[in-house]
Formats: sequence, C-alpha cells, structure tokens
Amino acid sequence: MAYSSIKDPSAHFQTKLYTGTGSSLALTNDGNSDLKPDFAWIKRRTTGGNYSHALFDSSRGSTKRIYLPGPGNEDTNAQYITSFNTDGFTAGTDANINENNLEYVAWQWKANGGTTASNSDGSITSTVQANTDAGFSIVTYTGTGSAATVGHGLGVTPDMIIFKNRSSTNVWAIYHQSLGNNLKLELNGTGAQDADGAFMNGTLPTSSVFSVGASANTNTGSSNYVAYCFASKQGYSKFGTYIANGDVNGPFIYTGFKPAFFMVKNNRAGQNWLMVDAKRDPNNLVNHGLLANSAAPESTAVDFNVDFLSNGIKIRTVGTGWFNMYTGDKYYYIAFAENPFVAGGVPTTAR
Repeated sequence: MAYSSIKDPSAHFQTKLYTGTGSSLALTNDGNSDLKPDFAWIKRRTTGGNYSHALFDSSRGSTKRIYLPGPGNEDTNAQYITSFNTDGFTAGTDANINENNLEYVAWQWKANGGTTASNSDGSITSTVQANTDAGFSIVTYTGTGSAATVGHGLGVTPDMIIFKNRSSTNVWAIYHQSLGNNLKLELNGTGAQDADGAFMNGTLPTSSVFSVGASANTNTGSSNYVAYCFASKQGYSKFGTYIANGDVNGPFIYTGFKPAFFMVKNNRAGQNWLMVDAKRDPNNLVNHGLLANSAAPESTAVDFNVDFLSNGIKIRTVGTGWFNMYTGDKYYYIAFAENPFVAGGVPTTAR
C-alpha cells in the first residue's frame, strides 16, 4: 500500500500571498497543481488598522463573508471575492481583502468545485460539497431547535468540524477528535475547552453524520449554519495534540509530512489560536504568526518560533512562548502538508 494516496497536497490546499491594489485583482495560485478553491480564509498581514479574518466558500457564494474574531453573522458585499477561478480567485475592492499596497495571505481548500448535492443521511437535509480524497466537506443546513443529525458527505468520520451560525452572532464552535463529544473549543476566543453537551448532543460523529443538540451554536430553529468538516488523511492532514515541556528544545510533533500550515490552541484559558505557514516563512525558523481569534496584523515575536521538518514540527520557543507555554499543558493542533514524508517511494527532504 502506498504511504499516501495524495502525492501532491497543492491539488487540495494552497497558501497564496499577495499585495492589494484597491482594484479588481485576479490572483493565480502557484502550487504544483491548479487549485480552484472552494473555501478561502483571508487575512490582512500588514498594519494600517486591524482587519478581521474573512472566510468565504463556494457553497454559500463568494460574495458572502463570515469573519473572525467576530462572531458576527454572515454579510454580503459584491466587492468581496467576485469569483472562484480555475486556479485562484478574483478579489473585489473591499479593504478586508484588497486594499492598495497592503499585504494579505489566503489559505485555500478544494471541495468539489462549487458543485453541491442534497444529503439526506441525517434527520436534517443538508447541502454538501465534498472532497473525499482530501477529507474535506462544506455542509450548509437550517437548524430545527431540537436534537438532530446532519449528513457531512465525507464517507469517513471527521476529526474536526468548525461550526458557524450564519444568522446570528453566536461563537465559532469547534469539535476536535481529541476533545470527545461533550467539549468544544471556540475559534473566536481564548477560552479553555468548554463543557457543552448540547453542542453535538453528546454524540460523536460517524462516517455519515454529525449530531447537533438544541444549541444556538449548532442548531437554533430556522437559523442557517455552515460546517467545515475535516478528516485526517495520511501524508496530507492531521488533527491531534501535544504536551508542552517549557523548554527551548520543545516537543516534536510527528505529522508524517512536511507542513504547509499549522494552527494551535493551548487548552488553558487566556491563550490564543496561533497560525503559521510555509509561504510566509519559506525557511526555518517559522515565526510569522497570526492569531485566528484576533484582527491584529502579523507578528514575528519569539512566541511563534517553530521549525517545519520533513516529517513534522519542532517547537523552538520556551517559557512564555505560546507554542510551549506551561509544562504539561495540552495543545490542540491542525496541520496540512506541503509534501508527504514519502512521495513515490522517495523521502521528502527537510527545509
């Protein structure tokens, strides 16, 4: 059996760096493969005011934004993303994604090219577009206000689900497989894991559905929701935990691939969601950090010091560094690949 069925991760995930023009801007991805994105997460990197993370997808429509830290409801602007293209997207003139002479990063995932299907696997009929090869689906549904199940289209059990109530200012609620079925994390905040039995009705997801209880975060009657569902794929993506050691020689996290993207949350209250990637830092140390729960611009503080290796991530920060803050603390992480550790029988080299 091959180590990984995904030989080229850039066919499914890419990071694009660009400079805004203030005018309509067609952006072309530069990975090994063409990538028509279905989910784009965009953040202004440079100063000139704090601008929110802006998230778009082809199921809801490119002009519809949900944002972090928010947690506002969905809004529509014809000058957000004006189109998802065969190898990138076109940014409109809105300053959140395209102000003249300012720097941006766009993390992009492929689902099913914008083609959706009705899914009746759950008690709530959902609209799904899924990339089963890469373990990613976009699910939209309308809440009922009572316990229900929702089809996700992955064909395998998701390891992480990001939920957002599009109709209200409820939190961004995250299921992570390391949390179990009664705990959630909030992507827009700094809190510790939160006990919430209604969030997913105290039920783990299955290979066909996830469960929702009578929670405003996942299932208020008549509210519209989006759920981004991810399943780990060997050599491409991983959703796990590591334990801090409070030393400059920090933990090594084995992923089985050279990382392209790494996002982390310490379970302790008061800690940020940390985001680094291989495009903003093409060489080690990797230390250009953004915070998913903050509109603040990019920072190169020592708190973000890590190395991206051929088969995982080495933490290089100590003491008060956010990636390794308190000895014994648990960190939840999300990682996507630049290259699998072994591709075509040939090991990937470190950077």
